[in-house]
Amino acid sequence: MNGTPDALQTMLGALDAVETENTVIICPPFTMLNAGSARVAIGAQDVSAHESGAYTGEVSAKMVAATGAKYAIVGHSERRQYHGETNDDVRAKAAAALANGLTPIICVGETMAEKEAGKTMAIIESGVRECVPDNAAGRVIIAYEPRWAIGAGLTPTSDEIAGAHTLIADTLASMGMAGTPVLYGASVKGSNAAQIMSIPHVDGVLVGGASLKPDDFIPIITSVK
Repeated sequence: MNGTPDALQTMLGALDAVETENTVIICPPFTMLNAGSARVAIGAQDVSAHESGAYTGEVSAKMVAATGAKYAIVGHSERRQYHGETNDDVRAKAAAALANGLTPIICVGETMAEKEAGKTMAIIESGVRECVPDNAAGRVIIAYEPRWAIGAGLTPTSDEIAGAHTLIADTLASMGMAGTPVLYGASVKGSNAAQIMSIPHVDGVLVGGASLKPDDFIPIITSVK
């Protein structure tokens, strides 16, 4: 819940000048989804599982798609933490996104309590299996968010990231979805993006606070070839 239309236009203008072959997606608040850019795709930070009706404050996937947005994040760690979203909720939102031509970026990951209980791998695998709708091959992106690291300035070790991403890739392959992009998201910045992206099965990064200013975000993009 950050930003203004002017700040977004400044960001898009700066990104349009960056020479990169990487796919760059910005997911601003709903009120700014109609922003345009030739080189940057736009996505929503959430969508409703409902198509329409008496759900005050909700925004449907159909409404998001009507703005020209192409992506929607579902199951972000903060939605799970502050709004109690479950894997079933995330699956329903992902299905709604797919039904309206959006590519859902489906977030999975463990809390500190789950990590300390030795449940990391079980939580990750169940998150993938329970959140990804049927017949979604080639139509979704997965993002691994170690929830204990979000906003804490913490970054898992390379081995921890590699283990999580290998499990996600193997789980997706067992579901007939080999090759599905898997992003890493937690405390990503210009100084660590290239190293994170060198880890096997890390296909991209989901950037949080460092995406708010061009001076912080652009080094992440240009550090990754």
